[in-house]
Amino acid sequence: MPDDSKPLRSDLELALKTRAERMDAARPAAVAQQRKRNRWTARESLAALLDDGSFVEYGGLARPAVAGMEGAADGIVMGTGRVGGRSVDLLFYDYTVYAGTQSTINHAKASRMFAHAEKHRLPVICWLDGGGARPHDMKVEGRGSTPTFVVFARLSGLVPTIGILPGRAFAGHANLAGMCDVLIATKDSAMGMAGPPLVEAALGVKLTPEEIGPASVHVASGVIDVLVEDEAEAIAAAKKYLGYFNGPGPAGEAPDQKLLRSVVPDNPKRAYNVRKVIELLADTGSVLELKPSYGRAVVTSLIRLGGRPVGVVANQPMFLAGAIDSPASEKAARFIQICDAFDIPMLLLCDTPGLMVGPDVEKTGLVRRSARVLAALANATVPVMTVVLRKAYGLGYYIMGSQPLDPTILLAWPTAEFGGMGLEGAVNIIYRRELDAIEDPDARAAQHKHLTDALKRRNTAVEAAARFLYDDVIDPAETRDILLNTLATVPPPPPRTSRKRLIEPM
Repeated sequence: MPDDSKPLRSDLELALKTRAERMDAARPAAVAQQRKRNRWTARESLAALLDDGSFVEYGGLARPAVAGMEGAADGIVMGTGRVGGRSVDLLFYDYTVYAGTQSTINHAKASRMFAHAEKHRLPVICWLDGGGARPHDMKVEGRGSTPTFVVFARLSGLVPTIGILPGRAFAGHANLAGMCDVLIATKDSAMGMAGPPLVEAALGVKLTPEEIGPASVHVASGVIDVLVEDEAEAIAAAKKYLGYFNGPGPAGEAPDQKLLRSVVPDNPKRAYNVRKVIELLADTGSVLELKPSYGRAVVTSLIRLGGRPVGVVANQPMFLAGAIDSPASEKAARFIQICDAFDIPMLLLCDTPGLMVGPDVEKTGLVRRSARVLAALANATVPVMTVVLRKAYGLGYYIMGSQPLDPTILLAWPTAEFGGMGLEGAVNIIYRRELDAIEDPDARAAQHKHLTDALKRRNTAVEAAARFLYDDVIDPAETRDILLNTLATVPPPPPRTSRKRLIEPM
């Protein structure tokens, strides 16, 4: 046993003293600075995120390269730890050190941590709170020589990457944020490719960080995946997100499945919120929706079914009647890439009249963007389960898990309607001459309705299943059990030794 009564060796005493100086207890002024911002310190945030006693710090004794500058760990608290028993790599920028700016030394630290994650296949969680490059540390000619961003980009599709934006993230911090698989941000955060000084120099306009890039802007543009109230909610969301990549867990309870029978209205023209279907199918409390305010014609959520992680892409009849536009396409395609990269099975809930049409939507590049959804699904190797809730029309249905995409199972509810396009529009094309020949408007409308009803009868769920366009038409109350049994028949994927696919930033 060591004799604690003996004085410490001078070299050990120096090391312990230096290590202690980087801790919050030794930096009351820095802690007070964060309190004024109404923020946690980086170390407080780490403690809230990690399992107790699991943190191993790397580079804690680093200091700025410029003579005369001081700063605990040179503005980055980083290392390894465990979150819910899962080993992770962590990179937390410390705003109390030169506003969390990036320097020569802390770029070297970041590159080291990201390379460590690549080598050992560990998820990465980044706490992105800082104002970009530190001009008085990094020389202009040196900014393009850091490997930080390249090494981080190589983690795409290899390991889950989570960005948390608790305050301000500009320049390099925003670049890292843009490469994360998922970005969680507080509602009062701000982000931009350049901060106020550079914006003023470039544009001659003096703006605050919040005027340049408030969270509301990045939510609307689809950059932020999960918007939260504060740091505590951000950490809870990060833990929940990471949990979907830990494989199956204990089976969870689910709501009364008979409620699914009444979600889709009797009137086919009435909208309903598809989120209710997702909440009813999923284990209680297991739903995490990504980008809820962007691409609103599609809902993308991670859930658990019987404890097993599943990614859900669902058409949303509450927006554009579920017609798929460009933002919805981008959102769905990237979500599919994330699920496929990490072998998370997928559930597609289809209720779409097709792809959005018209001159305005063509200006958004829907031709290319909708193709991203099809390309992502056609090249995915995870089990894909499709349930048609109501409308299954045209190319919208084709890219939502239709028969040619070879889903693991293709089901329909009795409310499903099948067609190459909206049936009212199909009648206009098929019977155009007949309808044009009817001069009386009321008689023409009556005949149009008669022909439409007849076409609908030939394309009900049961009639489509009779032509073997679905594997089965089921009682909505049985959906969850059938999905669980289907997942149970699919063997687990073989262990991966390399990256399966890249995840496009957007």
